[in-house]
Amino acid sequence: MSVEVKTNLGTIDMTNDVIAQVVGEATMECYGIVGMASQHQIRDGLTDILRKENYGRGVVVRRQADGLEIDVYIIVSYGTKISEVAYQVQSKVQYTVKQMLALDVKAVNIYVQGVRVTNV
Repeated sequence: MSVEVKTNLGTIDMTNDVIAQVVGEATMECYGIVGMASQHQIRDGLTDILRKENYGRGVVVRRQADGLEIDVYIIVSYGTKISEVAYQVQSKVQYTVKQMLALDVKAVNIYVQGVRVTNV
């Protein structure tokens, strides 16, 4: 599935994988995020943090009539306020998608899949 944007110069066609990669990068820049998680950890057999090339497995992009709806599956750092980390991810993802891809975001749903203790 892809998102099509029409401009006066032509048409831009972006796949959901491209959008998921942008969302994954924006998420990883937020404080308190240890990594991205798979949306189906049991089915995929992944209990580890996803690497950069697999961010798409931790992001689901759905196209709605009034914008994109994005689900982000994250692992947070122990000791951080989860609600604040989730809010920062929502804000960062919405801003980044709007600025980089010129797409409207209707909702950013955050699913915390785990808490990890990081070695400082």
